[in-house]
Amino acid sequence: MKKVGIIGSGIVARTLGDGFLKHGYEVMLGSRSKGKLAEWKENGGASAQIGSFEETAKFGEVIVLAVKGNAAADALEQAGPQNLQGKTIIDTTNPIADAAPENGVLQFFTDFQESLMEALQERFPEMHFVKAFNCVGNAYMVEPKFTEQPTMFTCGNNDAAKKEVHDILKQFGWEVEDMGKDTAARAIEPLCMLWCIPGFLQGKWNHAFKLVRA
Repeated sequence: MKKVGIIGSGIVARTLGDGFLKHGYEVMLGSRSKGKLAEWKENGGASAQIGSFEETAKFGEVIVLAVKGNAAADALEQAGPQNLQGKTIIDTTNPIADAAPENGVLQFFTDFQESLMEALQERFPEMHFVKAFNCVGNAYMVEPKFTEQPTMFTCGNNDAAKKEVHDILKQFGWEVEDMGKDTAARAIEPLCMLWCIPGFLQGKWNHAFKLVRA
């Protein structure tokens, strides 16, 4: 299996890191402050490593971008674009603004004519971004338990990268729907808004999306 480098050290990064370890991958989590990941490394065993963003970018054959949306570009710069050329980047980010939700609706710093993923793909054209894991809470990212198998919506410009991510998603227990090129992130990223509304208004965070057909 390919080595996985996760740029980020928050709950999403650690949850996905645990998921990859469970499925037999070697994983490195990258952080600006490696000390706060010592417990994660100890619990993860021999296949769990920690490093800087740059070390993580060099280590990973597949990369997970798991930082705040407004820090995503800077994190990739710190990782070194030269270390990420031609690699699959699983983009979990959402363009959430530093502002309170309005009636339970998150505010974004993008508009509906451009997504965060499109902006990242344009800035870093040598990387193969695939949007995934952005429309569900971390508790359900790996082996989600619902009454039906939930759907993960993805998009990206490189077919080989998407296949790689789709295989991972299926390993993790997801049904996959490929929505096409990076333009589709304009629709996928706002699913985060929709997912969060029941949580903010009713305290309900135990749900996911499912695409059904006639």
